[in-house]
Amino acid sequence: MTTRAARSVDPAGLLGPRELASQLRAMGIRPGDTVLVHASLRAVGRVRGGAGAVADSLLDVLGADGTLVVYTQTPDNSDPSRWPVTRGCAVPVAEWPRLRATVPAFDAGRTPSFGVGVLPEEVRTRPGALRSSHPQSSFAALGPAATRITAGHDLNCHLGEESPLARLEELNARILLLGVGYSVCTAFHLAEYRVPGQGRRDYGCAVADGSGRRWHRYRDVDFDASDFPALGDSYESQPERPVNRGRVGAADCRLFDLAPAVAYASKWLIEHRSRWRSVE
Repeated sequence: MTTRAARSVDPAGLLGPRELASQLRAMGIRPGDTVLVHASLRAVGRVRGGAGAVADSLLDVLGADGTLVVYTQTPDNSDPSRWPVTRGCAVPVAEWPRLRATVPAFDAGRTPSFGVGVLPEEVRTRPGALRSSHPQSSFAALGPAATRITAGHDLNCHLGEESPLARLEELNARILLLGVGYSVCTAFHLAEYRVPGQGRRDYGCAVADGSGRRWHRYRDVDFDASDFPALGDSYESQPERPVNRGRVGAADCRLFDLAPAVAYASKWLIEHRSRWRSVE
């Protein structure tokens, strides 16, 4: 039996909050769920109330016992040697020491997210939202599980066992790709930590501690999302059909459980990535 989502009549043709919430429920989001959302609101289309209305609708569907999670990365807080990747610009090597001194220290309460769209900022800045403390790969959460998810994000671990992704795995969280593809599925990076021989690289960022601002250097996984679309398509094609497909507004969306997706990703990456850099 096919059900039709309730429609909010709007003379300007905007998607209304009732219709938005109905479509999210039709995707399979349930009260009490913990959901990590990656979103392109441009793909969704025109929404009356913009990002605020989308966040409101998600929170309404999740209910008082549910938790909304977003990725609030700040990759621009990085070593100038990485700026071609993190900022889209290259700077002369001679300028790197000076530029390192100009990067503002990460402030979990004030530093805006970068390169992840408008929904993470909407969630991050809401009263009661909590944010993890990693200066490049933080997450923000609203709801009863927010403290557990965001606490203890190790300074030397972007997206691994000491990050919110591992806590989301423990909580049987779900992932909603709202108008975006598997290329931005951060949970697949957790799987990279579990691949023997996964390469590592040096990172740097500006942090603040009791003595003031300082430059922090560390080594972590050398991430590679280039094969995530193929990985996601493979996971989605499994006989048990682990991914719910649907539309929210004009956006093609996917909803699936995080833990089994990460487990599948670990095996798939081990099988399909044939050459690895040695771990130093």
